[in-house]
Amino acid sequence: MVEEQFDFEGVSVNYYHLGKGQPLLLLHGSGPGASSVGNWRSVLEPLAQHFDVYAMDLIGFGKSGRKKSEPYFDYDLWVRQAAAMLEKIPGQRVGVIGHSLSASVGLTLAAQAPRVKALLTTGAMGTRFEMNEGTRRTWVCPRNREELVLALSGLIHDTSGIDEAYLQAREQVIFAPGYADYFDAMFKGDQRQYIEAALLSQATLDQVTCPVLMLHGRNDNSFPASSSIQLAGKLADADLMLLSQCSHSVAVERAGTFLALANEFFNRTLT
Repeated sequence: MVEEQFDFEGVSVNYYHLGKGQPLLLLHGSGPGASSVGNWRSVLEPLAQHFDVYAMDLIGFGKSGRKKSEPYFDYDLWVRQAAAMLEKIPGQRVGVIGHSLSASVGLTLAAQAPRVKALLTTGAMGTRFEMNEGTRRTWVCPRNREELVLALSGLIHDTSGIDEAYLQAREQVIFAPGYADYFDAMFKGDQRQYIEAALLSQATLDQVTCPVLMLHGRNDNSFPASSSIQLAGKLADADLMLLSQCSHSVAVERAGTFLALANEFFNRTLT
């Protein structure tokens, strides 16, 4: 796995490149310590056995740089960043995988970029839903391991999956100097505004003409499956699968299922 960087609007963007084959762009979510490694660590190497994988850290997350001025939560910036990363990926048929907030980003990108020929989402945001304590904890930065485990427990059904490697991948991000304050500033105020920021209009969804495969955990209480159900019903070409014994972190909790479905989907749609 090669770690690379590029400059985007004055901020350094970090991404990982590995594998060969048809290209895939992976976009992580927005939880505490979220990053490409934290989100996709269980599936990066297996995907790279079949595809040319590009996994990018969004600005303000992972090893990418931070915005220099507020608002730090900047949906339009992340869409532009994804489009810039797409421009660096060779080939005319690119697949995208987007998790949670980045499922919404991925759908917006697919609406704008004809080179996106297939999109897989996990735990998608993009519609209105009622916040609960699990949602709120996702957007408050933990200050120690105990708080991190509590936050992640709202995103994983079987908490035995919160192992040392998973915690360390996220701790490297959230315990970096000044990051906790940055993260809390990103999600300050009434957090419902961040659900609203990711809403997708029917006009945008009508522009998504590529096949979409949506995966969502049936036990996802913090970001409910109703979002994926509603979005799938509004898309022209979308399959939806609800996964049992699974909460928000599909690629961690149901890695084998994720990989089997991703391999079939992208082999079918990108060739």
